[in-house]
Amino acid sequence: MVTLIVIGCIVAVVLLIVGITAIMRAVQRKRHAELVAARDDDQVRYTFVINPSKPMAEQHRERIREYCQERGITDVSFIDTQLDKSGRVCALEALEKGADVVIAVGGDGTVRTVASAMAGSGHAMGIIPIGTGNLFARNMGIPVDDIDAAIGIAISHGSRRVDLGRLFLPEEEPLNTRGHAFLIIAGMGFDALMIDDADPELKKNISWLAYFVSGAKHLFAPKYHASVRITRADGSAITNPSLAFRTFMAGNCGQIPVFSLMPDASFSDGLLDFEVIDTSGGILGWANLFGDVVHQTIVKRAEQHPLSHNSTIDQIQGVEAELRLGKKVPVQVDGDLLPAADHVIFRVESDSLIVRVPEPIVGESTAQFRLEDLQRYSEQQEKARRSSRH
Repeated sequence: MVTLIVIGCIVAVVLLIVGITAIMRAVQRKRHAELVAARDDDQVRYTFVINPSKPMAEQHRERIREYCQERGITDVSFIDTQLDKSGRVCALEALEKGADVVIAVGGDGTVRTVASAMAGSGHAMGIIPIGTGNLFARNMGIPVDDIDAAIGIAISHGSRRVDLGRLFLPEEEPLNTRGHAFLIIAGMGFDALMIDDADPELKKNISWLAYFVSGAKHLFAPKYHASVRITRADGSAITNPSLAFRTFMAGNCGQIPVFSLMPDASFSDGLLDFEVIDTSGGILGWANLFGDVVHQTIVKRAEQHPLSHNSTIDQIQGVEAELRLGKKVPVQVDGDLLPAADHVIFRVESDSLIVRVPEPIVGESTAQFRLEDLQRYSEQQEKARRSSRH
């Protein structure tokens, strides 16, 4: 009975926050439309990397064509991902063929694999989110339920540099020397179990809430133990030869739908936020953990609720973390499962990715773009075009 009451309270809080979030998103959509309408297209060569397995992928492809034709943008091409052709491979192909901007049309998996190739290339990438979570798009302020607004942002001026995370599995080297890119959160332990066990049909019907259902199945899974070394920005290191945890995560940005897992995480600070989560006391510990997440979502900073006693959320920022475990543990990057591993390294690539964005990101103090900046940039580009003609 106590368990049912706790779960009921959690569901009620989630529904309340979802309602408030829906209202805020409606206001944002209106603002997005105003910003995009005021900006000019830049007449460069665009390649759209599309995940054809997503619902309505073909309808979105046709709308992209129509949108570009309506605005006189003719240098547009499409490349589809395939089971044996990832977004990274497609993006590299696009760059080889002369694309100036590569736009990922899909979910977080497509976005992260395209970003893996675009990082360090000097070319901008756009995002048209048509997946389940679309977490990175949400963090960048890109609308997830307005296809025209997303297209407009992707093909209009206004970019910013952001950090990219890499997760390395040393046993894969030298086959994969670049590691596995992530833009949101990579982790090992409970979070990977939760993602692995999520029902695909449930994800289609209730989106990210499906992860809550799968997570409930693993609340009493055993803890993990690892030797951990975290390197700070100044080169100093923090070590723990025997860390016990439910999940260990590295965050580039910490906002997920409704909640904030890592309030201090920023995709433009050159750091990753490492978070170690643990619970005790069975269902009471998990209820305390949920209260901690709600608390830090409300106060917008990384801290636990003062009354929390059966859960811990330890957070520290750094540029690298290395974990060695006695057994292989499930691993995920931005919701994509990787092979289970007993040796994992997380690293950050500072300012390596250029992303098309709609407006300043709330809470960020650097590299923000105001509408006036975008218009000024557009004028400079037009002057450059005129000069090149003479």
